[in-house]
Amino acid sequence: MRMTREDYDDASLYIQDQMRQRRNRLRLIFALILGILLALVLFFLTYFRVRYVTVEGSTHYTDEEVEQLAMGGFLGSNSMVLSWRYKNHTVQDVPFVESMDVNVVSHDSIRITVYEKSLAGYVTYLGRYLYFDRNGMVVESSSEKIDDVPEVTGLSFDHIVLHESLPVSDDTIFSRLLVTTQLLGKYGLTADRIYVGNSGKLSVYFGGVCANLGEDRYMDEKISNLSRILPSLEGKSGTLEMAEFTPDTGMVTFTEKK
Repeated sequence: MRMTREDYDDASLYIQDQMRQRRNRLRLIFALILGILLALVLFFLTYFRVRYVTVEGSTHYTDEEVEQLAMGGFLGSNSMVLSWRYKNHTVQDVPFVESMDVNVVSHDSIRITVYEKSLAGYVTYLGRYLYFDRNGMVVESSSEKIDDVPEVTGLSFDHIVLHESLPVSDDTIFSRLLVTTQLLGKYGLTADRIYVGNSGKLSVYFGGVCANLGEDRYMDEKISNLSRILPSLEGKSGTLEMAEFTPDTGMVTFTEKK
């Protein structure tokens, strides 16, 4: 039963009771608001929690490493937070990676697309592996050697600056090196190193076999034939002369090292 002012003998008791009831109502309202907020936070944390991640385009890093790079930081496993974080940005400053795009597929699924730097080769300098792209730009300095990127020798330079081009006399050599590296990958070949000789002629080394490829003409055909010849030279050392090769003549000679 609700009591009125007339039910109290002392006005001060009535005032105290009214204040107590008001505090109780405020506590109830506060508890309701807090409960609603906690429910919303719980919903936000559980419903938008990322459970499925698809990684595309990464060869240098494992899927787990890519996830750690893209999903680090505060609430990094929440798809809504990732959507805000990468709305107009990409993951940057990752060695050997140009950028990473993070796209939210659904409330619990994201797709990470990795765009790796195109590496034409590397040179060794002061104990470091310096990787360069098709324009000769030194894009990475690392203590780590990447297996499918060949060492390039025969280039002349007296200094190297990260994020600047290698100071060589003919910078067209870099795009040619990248094409050669890509063709080697196309035909499943991994070279130990590539030597840049006089007039930019290329020689590719596979163990004890040196394949002189010469100039750029018929490079695709040369490396295609090279992929078929190398298995027969396993365990041998010598020079495979392919500089004069044409699809018509098929001229290839091997001089074994005694």
